[in-house]
Amino acid sequence: MKGVLLVNLGSPESPTAKDVKPYLDEFLMDKYVIDVPFLLRALLVRGIILQTRPKKSAEAYARIWTDEGSPLIVISKKMHKKVQGLVDIPVALAMRYGTITIMKGLQELHDKGVNEVLLFPLYPQHAMASTTTILALAEELRAKHFPKMKFTIVPAFYNKPDYIQALANSIKKHLDTFEYDHLLFSYHGIPKRHIRKTDITKSHCKMDFSCCHTPSPAHEFCYSHQCYETTKQVVKLLGIPEGKYSQTFQSRLAGDKWLTPYTDVEVNKMPEKGIKKLAVVTPAFVSDCLETLEEIAMEANHEFKVHGGEEFMAIPCMNDEDEWCGVVANWIKDYAKA
Repeated sequence: MKGVLLVNLGSPESPTAKDVKPYLDEFLMDKYVIDVPFLLRALLVRGIILQTRPKKSAEAYARIWTDEGSPLIVISKKMHKKVQGLVDIPVALAMRYGTITIMKGLQELHDKGVNEVLLFPLYPQHAMASTTTILALAEELRAKHFPKMKFTIVPAFYNKPDYIQALANSIKKHLDTFEYDHLLFSYHGIPKRHIRKTDITKSHCKMDFSCCHTPSPAHEFCYSHQCYETTKQVVKLLGIPEGKYSQTFQSRLAGDKWLTPYTDVEVNKMPEKGIKKLAVVTPAFVSDCLETLEEIAMEANHEFKVHGGEEFMAIPCMNDEDEWCGVVANWIKDYAKA
Protein backbone atom coordinates (compact mmCIF):
# COMPACT_ATOMS: atom_id res chain seq x y z
CA MET A 1 0.00 0.00 0.00
CA LYS A 2 1.25 3.48 -0.91
CA GLY A 3 1.37 6.58 1.29
CA VAL A 4 3.04 10.00 1.47
CA LEU A 5 5.18 11.77 4.06
CA LEU A 6 5.31 15.56 3.71
CA VAL A 7 8.32 16.96 5.59
CA ASN A 8 8.94 20.58 6.52
CA LEU A 9 11.56 22.22 8.75
CA GLY A 10 9.98 22.35 12.19
CA SER A 11 9.58 24.74 15.09
CA PRO A 12 10.19 25.04 18.81
CA GLU A 13 7.27 24.13 21.06
CA SER A 14 6.89 27.69 22.30
CA PRO A 15 8.54 31.11 21.83
CA THR A 16 10.53 30.77 25.07
CA ALA A 17 14.27 30.35 25.52
CA LYS A 18 13.58 27.10 27.40
CA ASP A 19 11.93 25.53 24.32
CA VAL A 20 14.00 27.31 21.67
CA LYS A 21 17.31 26.01 23.12
CA PRO A 22 16.71 22.25 22.51
CA TYR A 23 15.24 23.03 19.11
CA LEU A 24 18.31 25.04 18.10
CA ASP A 25 20.57 22.35 19.53
CA GLU A 26 18.93 19.69 17.36
CA PHE A 27 19.01 21.96 14.31
CA LEU A 28 22.54 23.36 14.60
CA MET A 29 24.11 20.07 15.71
CA ASP A 30 22.89 18.47 12.49
CA LYS A 31 26.03 17.56 10.52
CA TYR A 32 24.31 18.63 7.30
CA VAL A 33 23.63 22.11 8.67
CA ILE A 34 26.98 22.90 10.29
CA ASP A 35 29.20 20.47 8.44
CA VAL A 36 32.33 20.45 10.58
CA PRO A 37 33.70 17.61 12.76
CA PHE A 38 31.50 16.77 15.76
CA LEU A 39 33.77 18.14 18.48
CA LEU A 40 34.23 21.43 16.68
CA ARG A 41 30.50 21.61 15.98
CA ALA A 42 29.71 20.91 19.64
CA LEU A 43 32.17 23.58 20.77
CA LEU A 44 30.70 26.11 18.35
CA VAL A 45 27.04 25.30 18.99
CA ARG A 46 26.93 24.30 22.65
CA GLY A 47 29.92 26.30 23.82
CA ILE A 48 29.16 29.56 22.02
CA ILE A 49 25.89 29.87 20.05
CA LEU A 50 23.54 28.28 22.59
CA GLN A 51 24.86 30.53 25.36
CA THR A 52 23.15 33.59 23.86
CA ARG A 53 21.13 32.69 20.76
CA PRO A 54 18.06 31.01 22.41
CA LYS A 55 16.97 34.22 24.16
CA LYS A 56 17.34 36.29 20.99
CA SER A 57 15.63 33.66 18.83
CA ALA A 58 12.81 33.30 21.36
CA GLU A 59 12.16 37.03 21.12
CA ALA A 60 11.99 36.71 17.32
CA TYR A 61 9.60 33.75 17.55
CA ALA A 62 7.43 35.65 20.03
CA ARG A 63 6.95 38.40 17.44
CA ILE A 64 5.38 36.00 14.93
CA TRP A 65 3.68 33.47 17.26
CA THR A 66 -0.11 33.23 16.86
CA ASP A 67 -2.92 32.10 19.15
CA GLU A 68 -2.87 28.82 17.21
CA GLY A 69 0.88 28.39 17.70
CA SER A 70 3.91 28.40 15.41
CA PRO A 71 2.96 29.80 11.97
CA LEU A 72 5.04 27.17 10.17
CA ILE A 73 3.31 24.32 12.02
CA VAL A 74 -0.17 25.83 11.69
CA ILE A 75 0.26 26.46 7.96
CA SER A 76 1.81 23.05 7.32
CA LYS A 77 -1.10 21.34 9.07
CA LYS A 78 -3.63 23.29 7.00
CA MET A 79 -1.81 22.40 3.80
CA HIS A 80 -1.58 18.75 4.85
CA LYS A 81 -5.32 18.62 5.57
CA LYS A 82 -6.18 20.13 2.17
CA VAL A 83 -3.86 17.78 0.30
CA GLN A 84 -5.19 14.73 2.15
CA GLY A 85 -8.70 15.77 1.15
CA LEU A 86 -7.70 15.70 -2.53
CA VAL A 87 -6.07 12.25 -2.67
CA ASP A 88 -7.08 8.67 -1.88
CA ILE A 89 -3.90 7.42 -0.19
CA PRO A 90 -2.70 8.22 3.36
CA VAL A 91 -0.70 11.43 3.75
CA ALA A 92 1.26 12.11 6.95
CA LEU A 93 3.04 15.29 8.04
CA ALA A 94 6.43 15.47 9.76
CA MET A 95 9.10 18.00 10.64
CA ARG A 96 12.85 17.49 10.46
CA TYR A 97 13.31 19.16 13.85
CA GLY A 98 11.02 19.37 16.86
CA THR A 99 8.34 17.04 18.18
CA ILE A 100 6.37 16.25 14.99
CA THR A 101 9.15 13.86 14.05
CA ILE A 102 9.85 11.90 10.90
CA MET A 103 9.76 8.78 13.07
CA LYS A 104 6.18 9.59 14.13
CA GLY A 105 5.19 10.23 10.52
CA LEU A 106 6.63 6.94 9.28
CA GLN A 107 5.04 5.09 12.21
CA GLU A 108 1.65 6.64 11.40
CA LEU A 109 1.90 5.44 7.80
CA HIS A 110 3.18 2.01 8.86
CA ASP A 111 0.21 1.61 11.24
CA LYS A 112 -2.13 2.25 8.30
CA GLY A 113 -0.53 -0.58 6.34
CA VAL A 114 1.69 1.61 4.15
CA ASN A 115 4.85 -0.09 2.87
CA GLU A 116 5.64 2.24 -0.05
CA VAL A 117 6.25 5.88 0.91
CA LEU A 118 6.55 8.95 -1.27
CA LEU A 119 9.05 10.97 0.75
CA PHE A 120 8.28 14.61 0.00
CA PRO A 121 10.66 17.30 1.37
CA LEU A 122 8.76 20.58 1.12
CA TYR A 123 11.69 22.47 -0.40
CA PRO A 124 11.64 23.59 -4.05
CA GLN A 125 15.46 23.77 -4.26
CA HIS A 126 17.86 21.04 -3.14
CA ALA A 127 20.27 21.83 -0.29
CA MET A 128 22.30 19.78 2.17
CA ALA A 129 20.79 21.61 5.13
CA SER A 130 17.21 20.97 4.05
CA THR A 131 16.65 18.13 1.59
CA THR A 132 19.71 15.97 2.28
CA THR A 133 19.25 15.92 6.03
CA ILE A 134 15.59 14.85 5.66
CA LEU A 135 16.47 12.03 3.27
CA ALA A 136 19.40 10.84 5.40
CA LEU A 137 17.39 10.69 8.62
CA ALA A 138 14.40 9.05 6.93
CA GLU A 139 16.62 6.35 5.44
CA GLU A 140 18.31 5.76 8.80
CA LEU A 141 14.90 5.32 10.47
CA ARG A 142 13.62 3.12 7.65
CA ALA A 143 16.61 0.79 7.88
CA LYS A 144 16.30 0.53 11.66
CA HIS A 145 12.54 0.38 12.21
CA PHE A 146 10.79 -0.26 8.89
CA PRO A 147 13.14 -2.47 6.82
CA LYS A 148 10.35 -3.62 4.50
CA MET A 149 9.29 -0.06 3.68
CA LYS A 150 10.26 1.31 0.27
CA PHE A 151 10.92 4.99 -0.42
CA THR A 152 10.33 7.04 -3.56
CA ILE A 153 11.89 10.50 -3.32
CA VAL A 154 10.34 13.71 -4.64
CA PRO A 155 13.31 15.55 -6.15
CA ALA A 156 13.75 19.32 -6.11
CA PHE A 157 10.77 20.76 -7.98
CA TYR A 158 12.17 24.26 -8.62
CA ASN A 159 11.63 23.97 -12.38
CA LYS A 160 8.45 21.89 -12.61
CA PRO A 161 6.04 23.90 -14.79
CA ASP A 162 3.00 23.46 -12.52
CA TYR A 163 4.99 24.60 -9.47
CA ILE A 164 6.36 27.62 -11.33
CA GLN A 165 2.87 28.49 -12.57
CA ALA A 166 1.40 28.27 -9.06
CA LEU A 167 4.24 30.38 -7.63
CA ALA A 168 3.91 33.00 -10.38
CA ASN A 169 0.13 33.17 -9.92
CA SER A 170 0.55 33.56 -6.16
CA ILE A 171 3.07 36.39 -6.61
CA LYS A 172 0.95 38.11 -9.28
CA LYS A 173 -2.11 38.12 -7.04
CA HIS A 174 -0.20 40.28 -4.54
CA LEU A 175 1.66 42.45 -7.06
CA ASP A 176 -1.66 43.37 -8.69
CA THR A 177 -2.48 45.30 -5.50
CA PHE A 178 0.91 47.01 -5.14
CA GLU A 179 2.56 49.47 -7.50
CA TYR A 180 6.15 48.34 -6.93
CA ASP A 181 9.43 49.81 -8.16
CA HIS A 182 11.33 46.55 -7.69
CA LEU A 183 10.69 42.86 -6.95
CA LEU A 184 13.32 41.14 -4.82
CA PHE A 185 13.64 37.35 -4.77
CA SER A 186 15.19 36.55 -1.40
CA TYR A 187 16.33 32.94 -0.93
CA HIS A 188 17.62 31.34 2.23
CA GLY A 189 21.42 31.52 2.32
CA ILE A 190 23.77 28.56 2.65
CA PRO A 191 27.57 28.35 3.03
CA LYS A 192 29.39 28.39 -0.30
CA ARG A 193 31.17 25.15 0.58
CA HIS A 194 27.79 23.37 0.59
CA ILE A 195 27.49 24.19 -3.11
CA ARG A 196 30.88 22.64 -3.81
CA LYS A 197 30.06 19.58 -1.69
CA THR A 198 26.90 18.87 -3.68
CA ASP A 199 28.67 19.17 -7.06
CA ILE A 200 28.40 15.58 -8.31
CA THR A 201 30.88 16.30 -11.12
CA LYS A 202 33.49 17.57 -8.59
CA SER A 203 34.62 20.08 -11.20
CA HIS A 204 31.71 22.21 -12.46
CA CYS A 205 31.22 24.57 -9.53
CA LYS A 206 33.47 27.63 -9.74
CA MET A 207 31.47 29.79 -7.32
CA ASP A 208 31.59 32.66 -9.81
CA PHE A 209 27.92 32.07 -10.68
CA SER A 210 28.68 31.79 -14.39
CA CYS A 211 28.63 28.04 -13.73
CA CYS A 212 25.03 28.39 -12.49
CA HIS A 213 24.02 29.37 -16.02
CA THR A 214 26.13 26.76 -17.87
CA PRO A 215 24.31 23.43 -18.40
CA SER A 216 25.73 20.61 -16.25
CA PRO A 217 24.64 17.43 -14.45
CA ALA A 218 25.78 19.25 -11.29
CA HIS A 219 22.61 21.35 -11.46
CA GLU A 220 20.53 18.41 -10.23
CA PHE A 221 21.76 19.18 -6.70
CA CYS A 222 23.03 22.76 -7.03
CA TYR A 223 21.06 25.06 -4.75
CA SER A 224 22.48 28.21 -6.31
CA HIS A 225 21.57 27.21 -9.87
CA GLN A 226 18.11 26.13 -8.78
CA CYS A 227 17.44 29.48 -7.10
CA TYR A 228 18.49 31.41 -10.20
CA GLU A 229 16.39 29.13 -12.38
CA THR A 230 13.31 29.63 -10.19
CA THR A 231 13.71 33.40 -10.46
CA LYS A 232 14.32 33.24 -14.21
CA GLN A 233 11.22 31.17 -14.90
CA VAL A 234 8.93 33.19 -12.64
CA VAL A 235 9.92 36.59 -14.08
CA LYS A 236 9.50 35.19 -17.59
CA LEU A 237 5.96 34.06 -16.79
CA LEU A 238 5.13 37.37 -15.12
CA GLY A 239 6.78 39.46 -17.85
CA ILE A 240 8.92 41.42 -15.39
CA PRO A 241 11.62 43.36 -17.30
CA GLU A 242 15.36 43.17 -16.59
CA GLY A 243 16.32 45.75 -14.01
CA LYS A 244 13.00 45.61 -12.17
CA TYR A 245 13.92 42.50 -10.17
CA SER A 246 16.97 41.02 -8.46
CA GLN A 247 17.98 38.05 -6.32
CA THR A 248 19.63 37.88 -2.91
CA PHE A 249 20.25 35.44 -0.05
CA GLN A 250 19.20 35.89 3.58
CA SER A 251 20.00 34.30 6.97
CA ARG A 252 23.72 33.72 7.48
CA LEU A 253 26.03 32.83 10.34
CA ALA A 254 29.07 35.00 10.96
CA GLY A 255 32.55 33.71 10.24
CA ASP A 256 31.80 31.79 7.06
CA LYS A 257 31.50 32.54 3.34
CA TRP A 258 27.82 32.40 2.41
CA LEU A 259 26.02 32.94 -0.87
CA THR A 260 25.87 36.59 -1.89
CA PRO A 261 24.54 39.21 -2.38
CA TYR A 262 23.04 39.46 1.10
CA THR A 263 19.39 40.45 1.38
CA ASP A 264 19.80 42.89 4.28
CA VAL A 265 22.72 44.70 2.65
CA GLU A 266 20.95 45.05 -0.71
CA VAL A 267 17.61 46.11 0.79
CA ASN A 268 19.31 48.91 2.73
CA LYS A 269 20.94 50.23 -0.47
CA MET A 270 17.76 50.28 -2.53
CA PRO A 271 16.20 53.59 -1.43
CA GLU A 272 19.31 55.55 -2.48
CA LYS A 273 19.02 53.89 -5.90
CA GLY A 274 15.53 55.31 -6.28
CA ILE A 275 13.65 52.18 -5.22
CA LYS A 276 10.99 53.51 -2.87
CA LYS A 277 8.36 50.77 -3.22
CA LEU A 278 9.79 47.29 -2.71
CA ALA A 279 8.11 43.90 -2.95
CA VAL A 280 9.96 40.84 -1.58
CA VAL A 281 9.16 37.20 -2.30
CA THR A 282 10.85 34.22 -0.59
CA PRO A 283 10.64 31.20 -2.94
CA ALA A 284 12.98 28.93 -0.96
CA PHE A 285 10.01 28.39 1.38
CA VAL A 286 6.55 27.05 0.61
CA SER A 287 5.29 27.95 4.10
CA ASP A 288 5.71 31.21 5.99
CA CYS A 289 8.04 30.89 8.95
CA LEU A 290 10.49 32.85 11.10
CA GLU A 291 12.68 33.69 8.09
CA THR A 292 9.81 35.16 6.08
CA LEU A 293 7.60 36.66 8.78
CA GLU A 294 10.19 38.12 11.15
CA GLU A 295 13.33 38.50 9.05
CA ILE A 296 11.62 39.89 5.94
CA ALA A 297 8.13 41.17 6.78
CA MET A 298 9.33 42.84 10.00
CA GLU A 299 13.11 43.41 10.01
CA ALA A 300 13.74 44.06 6.30
CA ASN A 301 10.60 46.19 6.15
CA HIS A 302 11.82 48.30 9.06
CA GLU A 303 15.36 48.70 7.71
CA PHE A 304 14.12 49.57 4.21
CA LYS A 305 12.07 52.44 5.63
CA VAL A 306 14.85 53.57 7.99
CA HIS A 307 17.07 53.94 4.92
CA GLY A 308 14.51 56.02 3.02
CA GLY A 309 12.11 53.48 1.55
CA GLU A 310 8.41 54.33 1.51
CA GLU A 311 6.36 51.18 0.89
CA PHE A 312 7.26 47.55 1.46
CA MET A 313 5.34 44.39 0.64
CA ALA A 314 6.38 40.97 1.94
CA ILE A 315 4.63 38.58 -0.42
CA PRO A 316 3.37 35.54 1.53
CA CYS A 317 4.53 32.04 0.65
CA MET A 318 2.03 29.79 -1.13
CA ASN A 319 1.14 28.23 2.25
CA ASP A 320 -2.17 26.37 1.85
CA GLU A 321 -3.36 28.14 -1.30
CA ASP A 322 -5.71 25.95 -3.31
CA GLU A 323 -3.61 25.96 -6.48
CA TRP A 324 -0.43 24.91 -4.66
CA CYS A 325 -2.23 22.17 -2.71
CA GLY A 326 -3.72 21.02 -6.01
CA VAL A 327 -0.25 20.78 -7.56
CA VAL A 328 1.01 18.67 -4.66
CA ALA A 329 -2.10 16.48 -4.84
CA ASN A 330 -1.59 15.93 -8.57
CA TRP A 331 2.00 14.78 -8.01
CA ILE A 332 0.74 12.39 -5.36
CA LYS A 333 -1.95 11.05 -7.72
CA ASP A 334 0.72 10.43 -10.37
CA TYR A 335 2.71 8.47 -7.80
CA ALA A 336 -0.35 6.49 -6.68
CA LYS A 337 -1.12 5.48 -10.30
CA ALA A 338 2.46 4.47 -11.15
